[in-house]
Amino acid sequence: MKFNSVIIGGGLAGLVAGISLQKEGLSTAIISTGQNALHFFSGSFESLREPAPRIAELFSEAGIGIHYSEGVRLMPLGTFREAALSLDDVSIFPTSHFARKALIVGVTGYQDFFGSFLAEGLEKKGIQCRLRNFSLPELDTFRQSAGEMRSVQIAPILDRVWESAVREIRVLLKDEDAVILPQIFGFQDISVPGKIRREIPAKVVFAGTMPPSVPGIRTQRLLKRRYETLGGTYLAGDEALSAHVHKGTVHSIVTKNLDSHYLEADNFILASGGFFSKGMKSNPFQILEPVFGLDVEFASDRNDWYDPDFMKDQPYMGYGVRTDSSLRAIAGGEMMENLFAVGSILGGTRPELGSGAGLAIRSALAAVDEILKTGKR
Repeated sequence: MKFNSVIIGGGLAGLVAGISLQKEGLSTAIISTGQNALHFFSGSFESLREPAPRIAELFSEAGIGIHYSEGVRLMPLGTFREAALSLDDVSIFPTSHFARKALIVGVTGYQDFFGSFLAEGLEKKGIQCRLRNFSLPELDTFRQSAGEMRSVQIAPILDRVWESAVREIRVLLKDEDAVILPQIFGFQDISVPGKIRREIPAKVVFAGTMPPSVPGIRTQRLLKRRYETLGGTYLAGDEALSAHVHKGTVHSIVTKNLDSHYLEADNFILASGGFFSKGMKSNPFQILEPVFGLDVEFASDRNDWYDPDFMKDQPYMGYGVRTDSSLRAIAGGEMMENLFAVGSILGGTRPELGSGAGLAIRSALAAVDEILKTGKR
């Protein structure tokens, strides 16, 4: 099968690249192993501090609501982090003291929302907190096993009975001026968080939970739908195993599911992620990129890969594949003519592109622009 571009990785970077290329009339295929960093997405696009029209248009066309407001967002443990461009679900505040009193409401039996930690953190900021849970009969079957009370199990139910949830929350609300809820609404119906905000007579804030992320999975699903609507080929549950490379040019990809049928393309984009999604692997001696054997920047002394203080930023998270100024990947010290590396597989090697979701989007669009310069269709 021949395409203009083959993209390895179906997360945020891969989908942004695929959508952008399809919009330009270029044929693409995305190889996706399944779970990716969007399943852990907080809802804010880290390091994106400008409401770029190109980005806003891409998400709007996919049916994803975003907003831009510089300030801070509430983290799952009651701390705050700087934020700007975010999903509509995510509240951005000018300062961390966003309320006088807050009612923190969980779902009975749902253990992936840490109300007590939220309360402890917020009270340090001078916000009085009260914790309560609500229960709905529609969720009773899930409570038979704690393992079934996960966000992706209960979120589809809550989308259907959100009005009942609102009635329960309104009964619990007293004189608080803010209500904090777990980020488990709007899984299938993106309008539900907005409806809840309109029906509760207090400021409603949705706080993150343990993965999987409901807004992240929803975002991935909507981007994938947009990509396929544009004619893109999405190979779900497949894995890139190796590549045919000759004189610095990639000719085709071998995947797990296609057996002897290679994926040929004029251009290739590596958006396979970092260690979590196995875009990079390690052994006691080195860090490797497994598909192309690309050069990876990492400390030669393994003791320098990590910090003994678990709560500090870990050095290995900044390691990534080497690229030139146009994001063309490097192997054996030589530039790969038609292979671009984007997203978290870059680690911290390209700080000018930001980090997290910001890095994914910026690098994907930069690679797309380089491909469009070549004029190969």
